[in-house]
Amino acid sequence: MKTIVTIDSISVLHERLGYPKPKHPLITLVDLTKISPGQTKQCADQTVSLGFYAIVCKRFEGLLTYGKNYYDFDEGTLLFTAPHQVMSVNADLHIQAGWALYFHPDLLYGTELGRKIYQYSFFQYVTREALHISEAEDAILKECVEQVKREYSQSIDKHTQGVIVSQIDLLLHYCSRFYDRQFLTRSKQHSDLLQQFEILLRACFDDQNRAESGLPSVGYFAQLLNVSPAYLTDTLHKLTGKTTQELIHLEVIERAKSMLWGSEKSVSEIAYDLGFEYPSHFSKLFKSRTGKAPSEFRHLN
Repeated sequence: MKTIVTIDSISVLHERLGYPKPKHPLITLVDLTKISPGQTKQCADQTVSLGFYAIVCKRFEGLLTYGKNYYDFDEGTLLFTAPHQVMSVNADLHIQAGWALYFHPDLLYGTELGRKIYQYSFFQYVTREALHISEAEDAILKECVEQVKREYSQSIDKHTQGVIVSQIDLLLHYCSRFYDRQFLTRSKQHSDLLQQFEILLRACFDDQNRAESGLPSVGYFAQLLNVSPAYLTDTLHKLTGKTTQELIHLEVIERAKSMLWGSEKSVSEIAYDLGFEYPSHFSKLFKSRTGKAPSEFRHLN
């Protein structure tokens, strides 16, 4: 069984990698090709949990484990992890090229990026949803991280944090653009995902035991489709303009309308049949979507 090692500071990370002391306590750019084979083999016996954000760009032969999945990075690939996610590497890993930008959450304290970084959902993706980048895109991102390195390598002053954070923000904006490109170039795969989701959504509300099962969640569908909730929502939003939760609610409302007009069941019975634990929650959702309370809607015609 692998040992779980927690690394909470940039200085400890440098020690583990055999790097000299960091020039900045909260951020570092690591050239992965300069990590000795001995360090890689040592890390292969451990699962590592980092206390900071990581953006890792790799071209290598071998397998990396991220969460419960194995991923073969045979092309230029970007992997994002948020604090306290875990990863480990295969003992036969051979890095051909690559860099990793690590930055502590404290670096973002009091900044606009610190308030909105959770919106970059790729930090929550499972490994198979990593970003595949071209050589041209790799060059753009490398320019950003090299600018970060130049800034933190100088003497720290009152402008240092702002300049570094603005460069990270620019980097993440580029990553968002490249993810959008990836969604477009893989549109067939994503259309299939939408179709599978719609089939599961209909089947879910066709279930006669919905009252016992409860209202389905985004995580429920993501698990059935073998993707992360963030990836599912991003994909559906790109294709439909609506989030997974919104699509679930739309199905609920359409089913509710049919039941209100086509049955004698009370509003409470309909709410329970649809999986709501409390009828008041159903009534609130219905009114927010239609502008009418369920009882009012029933008597429109």
